[in-house]
Amino acid sequence: MKYVDVKEVFAEIPDEITLAISISGCPIRCPGCHSQYLWADVGEPLTEEALAEMLESHVGVTCLCLMGGDQDPAEIDRLAHWVKENSRVRIAWYSGRSELPPEIEVTHFDYLKIGPYDAKCGPLNARTTNQRLYRVEQGRLTDITHRFWK
Repeated sequence: MKYVDVKEVFAEIPDEITLAISISGCPIRCPGCHSQYLWADVGEPLTEEALAEMLESHVGVTCLCLMGGDQDPAEIDRLAHWVKENSRVRIAWYSGRSELPPEIEVTHFDYLKIGPYDAKCGPLNARTTNQRLYRVEQGRLTDITHRFWK
């Protein structure tokens, strides 16, 4: 699995300063995708060492968000578990899948976003969105999508 860029963002996860890592090789390929450059298998390998370096060089972030990685959910789960065990930041995954794959252990995450982008429904900040953001608490998913609506 490879990543293309890393950005500190404030809008992906409510109440978090998030380090968003864009993962390439997306197999979902939603019509109207704003990140079509992530469809190609490009970038640098996403390893524990790379994650450690990112977290060390981005002091003050409270959450790390893996943006994509649907081609290898077992690897996403493994990396999320590593982050949980080796850092103090919360961990999120943005997936374009309609449902969580069986390889995902929800307790390895603090937030999970699922759902492909559907232009008819709009993005997360539209009340009509088909996408959902969940907070994970003690293995339970609580829908917090409404936090994006104004």
